[in-house]
Order: sequence, then structure tokens, then C-alpha cells
Amino acid sequence: MLSGRERRKAQLMKEAESVIDRLLDWTDETSEPDLGQIEAVVLELRQQFSEQMSREAIEAQEAKQPVSAPDCPKCGRAMRYKGQKEVEPRTWVGDVRFRRGYYYCEECGEGVFPPG
Repeated sequence: MLSGRERRKAQLMKEAESVIDRLLDWTDETSEPDLGQIEAVVLELRQQFSEQMSREAIEAQEAKQPVSAPDCPKCGRAMRYKGQKEVEPRTWVGDVRFRRGYYYCEECGEGVFPPG
């Protein structure tokens, strides 16, 4: 059975191989690309892999440091855990979709995805 680190590494290696295969497929299928076309495909593939690496790092951190129920930023009352919800924040590496604990204040209706 794989450890968490080994499982995560295997997943990232699989994604890296997929990115490399897509680049090689593109180069095989594209005759005489110019520099702009090459840069565009490389940047797109880099973006996709960066998003996957970010998602993996975020999920690993949340697993190591579970978040305790926060107080509502609006009214200060204890918030209630509502389970894992999907969130897709805009980051420096792109839109990174992942699941994160969601908390809801029944008093004022505020919802948050801690830690931020």
C-alpha cells in the first residue's frame, strides 16, 4: 500500500507524463510551427500542470492542518461545519479547483472557506 506522499507523487508523475505526451503529440501533428505557436502550447500545458501541482499542495496542507470551526466574521458567533464543498479561487497559477471545509453562520447567513 502506498503512503500518502507516494500516492501524491505517483499522481503528479502521471500528470507530468500526460503533459509531456500532449506536447509530443502536438509536435508530431504540427508541421512547421512558429515560435509563437510553440510558446502558446507550452504555456497552456505549463498552466495546466501548475494548477494540478497547486491543488495537490493545497489539499496536502489541509489534510495536515485541519481547520477548527471559526467564529463568524460578521456577527462573531460560532459557525457550523457544512461539509466539504468545491471552491475554485483565482490564484497566481490559474483557477485551482479543490474541495475544502465550508462553515456557515445560521444567525446571519455568512459562509466561509477557512483558512482563507
